Amino acid sequence: MTVLDKPVETAAPPAAPRRKRGAAWLLTAALVLGLLVLVPVAAGLGAYPVPVGDVLSSVRHQTGLGGAELDRVAESVLWNVRFPRIVLALLVGASLGCAGALMQGVFGNPLAEPGVIGISSGAAVGAVAAIAFGVNFLGNWTVPAFAFVAGLGTVLLVYVMSRSGGRTEVVTLILTGIAVNAFTGALIGLCLFFADAAAIQQITFWQLGSLAQATWPKVLAVLPCAVVGLALAPLYSRRLDLLALGERPARHLGVDVERLRITLIFVIALLTAAAVSVSGIIGFVGLVVPHLLRMAAGPGHRFLVPGSALAGALVLLAADLAARTVAVPAELPLGVLTALLGSPFFFWLLRRTRRRQGGWA
Repeated sequence: MTVLDKPVETAAPPAAPRRKRGAAWLLTAALVLGLLVLVPVAAGLGAYPVPVGDVLSSVRHQTGLGGAELDRVAESVLWNVRFPRIVLALLVGASLGCAGALMQGVFGNPLAEPGVIGISSGAAVGAVAAIAFGVNFLGNWTVPAFAFVAGLGTVLLVYVMSRSGGRTEVVTLILTGIAVNAFTGALIGLCLFFADAAAIQQITFWQLGSLAQATWPKVLAVLPCAVVGLALAPLYSRRLDLLALGERPARHLGVDVERLRITLIFVIALLTAAAVSVSGIIGFVGLVVPHLLRMAAGPGHRFLVPGSALAGALVLLAADLAARTVAVPAELPLGVLTALLGSPFFFWLLRRTRRRQGGWA
């Protein structure tokens, strides 16, 4: 298919129709409103319920804006358990959603996602190895650093293996993901074999995905990586729109394609490592979120990249709330829950993409 034969929404993403721009603004407002509503609700729900009014009062008290201090147990539950977990859910969800949008733009393929093609599991290998062998020479930064290096190596491998004839093949992309996930699963199994009992419990956490161990030190450890990645990503939105025209037209319009891809691969690895280093493997957020936004507001990355970060934060916060409340007093693994919900969407998307011969949905 030549550039001129491509669908209109792919060939000219910068010139989005007015209706699509209006939808983007409405979606942004809805996502922000959803976060403002869901955060206090998530803080109040749980094994120890706290009324939403008390949650808001405690926040005002702690920030010096008035409000009454709650009893010691409620304050401890909110500020030592619930709020670290909520902030971590927002950071991880935003990182995964944004990484998914970037990866789909870089690969030019709607099936690209850190979990589906093995990036998340690759980053998890680095984190698991650091835990299993007791590596701690960087303090709180050790696990994120190992996750970043392993995630970067994995995404570079996937990029090289999935390129054929100057484009990314859908089948090759998925087969590469299958191979990478199998290989990283074997490496995690080896780490389990050599790890002690305490490390095995932590490694199980990485395999299932969870935010149950959220603390403020973990938030502070992952915050710089997530903030840097989320701040850099929107800067490349315009160039991703031009890249959607095809590599040759993008070069004629002044885009250094290979430099753009390498830079964004680093950003993707940074975001994925930030998420995986504190939450374990949580799949399908980076696949489902950008796709739903693209279907609703078009393929323009100036909305899609920041919008995917907002929607990813909202989706993961809602999923984590469900994971810790639907089976009280037990808690569902977050990665298992997102996989159960995301897998049917992936099957539908794969069939839809095959019918369109690899074109954008």
